[in-house]
Amino acid sequence: MSGHSKFANIKHKKEKNDAKKGKIFTVIGREIVMAVKAGGPDPSNNGKLRDVIAKAKANNMPNDTIERGIKKAAGADSADNYEKIVYEGYGPKGVAIIVETLTDNKNRTAGNVRSAFTKGYGSIGTPGCVSFMFDEKGQIIIDKEECEMDADELMMLALDAGAEDFVEEEDSYEVLTSPDDFGAVREALEKEGVPLLEAEVAMIPQTYVELTSEQDIKDLNKTLDLLDDDDDVTNVWHNWDE
Repeated sequence: MSGHSKFANIKHKKEKNDAKKGKIFTVIGREIVMAVKAGGPDPSNNGKLRDVIAKAKANNMPNDTIERGIKKAAGADSADNYEKIVYEGYGPKGVAIIVETLTDNKNRTAGNVRSAFTKGYGSIGTPGCVSFMFDEKGQIIIDKEECEMDADELMMLALDAGAEDFVEEEDSYEVLTSPDDFGAVREALEKEGVPLLEAEVAMIPQTYVELTSEQDIKDLNKTLDLLDDDDDVTNVWHNWDE
């Protein structure tokens, strides 16, 4: 992973997202609904809900907003019901793109995702056409400036908690876990007061594609921006070497 630090991209995403808090909160609200319906409203008995709450706090969602979302999802009259649908496709020069969505209207979402690919001169493929190029991993990013813990101490803490890998970059640390161990590692770091810039189960590219044409870069950014603006889209993973 060295040489492909996500830190700059995450900071860029956060800056963009600061102007789009409404979209982030909408997405997290849907994830809370899914987690509560799958495992109940008690975070101590629902690991998925704990992970979503951690994501909500990392994005500065107020505690009362989180609690209201949980109560609403747990209510007997809660009609909210979302389905997770994953789309896979290609951008310029075969850049692999995975789009995760949570939707209450499959036709709307499918049309919007297809339009985003088309406008960037990409194409949607069949399920599984690009996901084999990625590894599903728990990924935790820690800003060096915000972390007071020594690198070796932090690495041992992460590995002892079950992490698979620890990578030190110029301005950040990256902790990788199996999806099953992600929650335990994240909670161990939080318990020791380690500030987490980002923590999620991510699709990590096995290889990266470099784009040299300005037009290709413009087209791919068009697709990514349209997907980013769509309230139904929760995550977009790609193997573009930005």
